[in-house]
Amino acid sequence: MRFKVEDWEKEIRKEPFASSPFQDQHKQNVLRQVEWMKSGEEHVYDAPDYKQKQHTMKRNRRTVRSRPRKVVVVTTVAVVAAAAILWNGQVLEPIVEKVYPVSALQLSDDPSMNLLTSEMKQTVAMTMRDYLGKQLEVQYAKKGPITGWVYIEAGDVNKSEYAKMWLDGKTGALVEADMRSEMPGNELEHRFLRQVPGLLKGINSDPTLKPISARRYVKMKQGQEEPVWFTTLFLENEKGSGSIEWTRDEAVSVSGTVSTDTVSQDLITHARSTIEALSGEPAPALKSVTFTQNDKQLEETTDLYFGDRYVVSRVGGRFSNEYTVMDFQRVVPDFVTIEAHEQYIEKLLTLDEKIIRQNAEPIIQKMFGIDLDKYTFERDTNNVGMATFRLEEMSNTIQVRYEEDARITMITISEL
Repeated sequence: MRFKVEDWEKEIRKEPFASSPFQDQHKQNVLRQVEWMKSGEEHVYDAPDYKQKQHTMKRNRRTVRSRPRKVVVVTTVAVVAAAAILWNGQVLEPIVEKVYPVSALQLSDDPSMNLLTSEMKQTVAMTMRDYLGKQLEVQYAKKGPITGWVYIEAGDVNKSEYAKMWLDGKTGALVEADMRSEMPGNELEHRFLRQVPGLLKGINSDPTLKPISARRYVKMKQGQEEPVWFTTLFLENEKGSGSIEWTRDEAVSVSGTVSTDTVSQDLITHARSTIEALSGEPAPALKSVTFTQNDKQLEETTDLYFGDRYVVSRVGGRFSNEYTVMDFQRVVPDFVTIEAHEQYIEKLLTLDEKIIRQNAEPIIQKMFGIDLDKYTFERDTNNVGMATFRLEEMSNTIQVRYEEDARITMITISEL
């Protein structure tokens, strides 16, 4: 018996599964029914009396239709429950997993799995399904001696897919969680993917950028009613790239390659001059432009990439404005020995302030017309090779990145 796509959901909600929980016995009955139907289909076409049976089936079709509707619905639900169906153009999870989440839960052979009650298994399976987007194999469980909570670990802590949860020892409810996962972009939930074209179009980027990969982080602390999940989708095609970030189900940041026509000529001209001031040579051709709209930070960022070496970023925000010019190919060199690396760090930490000022001042003067005489100098001990010039009364800062010979490779000016 077949139904149109739009009728599947209505049929599934009917008896016998509408009001009662989907127990393991139900699941086994469903699977046996499907296996029986599948095995019958494998051999029916090879049978010598196939045509005769077809004729008999047609003759008896009226009798079949007269059977009780409940029996037919049970068969329909059995078929649907064991397979994925299409809904609004998307493949949904099997109905068995939807009504009986524990069926998809993966448990290791570790003896500690005996600590997990049926309620705990239900919580773990539903939490991973609803928030992480996939099931990770539970590797280990342990009961806390004081709180009575049961702690579980799933996946591999050294890889991109890992989860740890704390469950109430009595009720099995989720108390705390810290999870992460990674998946191909096209496997991200439909409620995210369907937003992509519109969000990209909203920033004048290419709405045909394709999902490449997605990352998910899930956090929950004691006292919170439900976890908070953060999703980042990376997009790309032959013309450009982009990314979209969600907090829960709300898009908070959209980034994508845009046409150079969307950027003012004054910004491009000034960007070229700042690159020339930083490098001491003509700026390469403008290669691409990326625009980012961050609603969480209330900021808009325009990144201009010149050649394969320089980027100029302008950030306009509600609370601050920032302008950066950087040689992004100048990175920390590779060292053969630990001693060589330590010597490099020592040079950066002990490089005289006067030398840094002498190298930075003419570049900053040429870029922004600023004299550093009234700015105080602060070395960033947490980021070796970074220093900040600060003008206290104006709350303005100029951050520079320098190398062991005092060469300046990045300048950022911020106005609060």
